[in-house]
Amino acid sequence: MKHRLAAAAALLACVAPFAAAQEATIRKNLAERLPNLPTIDEVTKTPVAGLYEVRIGTDVLYTDAEGNYLIQGQIFDTKARRNLTEERLAKLTAIDFASLPLKDAVVWKSGNGKRKLAVFADPNCGYCKRFERDLQSVKDVTVYTFLYPVPIGADSVEKSHAVWCARDRLKAWQDWMLRDVPPPQGAKCDTGAVTRNTEFARKHRITGTPTLVFEDGTRVPGAIGADQLEQRLAQAAKRS
Repeated sequence: MKHRLAAAAALLACVAPFAAAQEATIRKNLAERLPNLPTIDEVTKTPVAGLYEVRIGTDVLYTDAEGNYLIQGQIFDTKARRNLTEERLAKLTAIDFASLPLKDAVVWKSGNGKRKLAVFADPNCGYCKRFERDLQSVKDVTVYTFLYPVPIGADSVEKSHAVWCARDRLKAWQDWMLRDVPPPQGAKCDTGAVTRNTEFARKHRITGTPTLVFEDGTRVPGAIGADQLEQRLAQAAKRS
């Protein structure tokens, strides 16, 4: 038994330096050959023999053991019927729901409000308006809308400020998004919440609206229908 443990330890001791050397080779070759490539954060093996993941922030690329080729695409496990790249990206882009600055959101509650959803939205975003309409049919959810002027329109910032400074923020938001009634003008207040929302979004690489964040930390870029939203909310409730 002792001999087997010693042999296993020796094997691991050989593998570790080899893996480190291989990672160093990939980093060196890619940096030299592609000088405009951003700094590589991590190099890891994939389930595919000879293929390595190169992570740059929340972006995922693939390469061979020598860094001779760089691949942009997705890996599908056909036996398990899983998109491995999509699963990896979901983990990399996950946002801890508890870290969201909920005090800086416009809040809407339906039914018992037990389920939670955060939405980053620009008031001039057509997809955000469509999603807001679909959202009205979803029951038992509390929605935290973070005003995030990307901006899409020239007055996205102004509209966001007007909504935030309105006496009834929820009414001002829904009047505009659901009924095309412009938010009331003239009210002045501390609009630091909009600035903080923008900083938070950029920190977490939220680049488009709407972006949805669920209780389990998963996020979805873009609008989805009520049926798909129900499925996502149910999945998040089980995981969180």
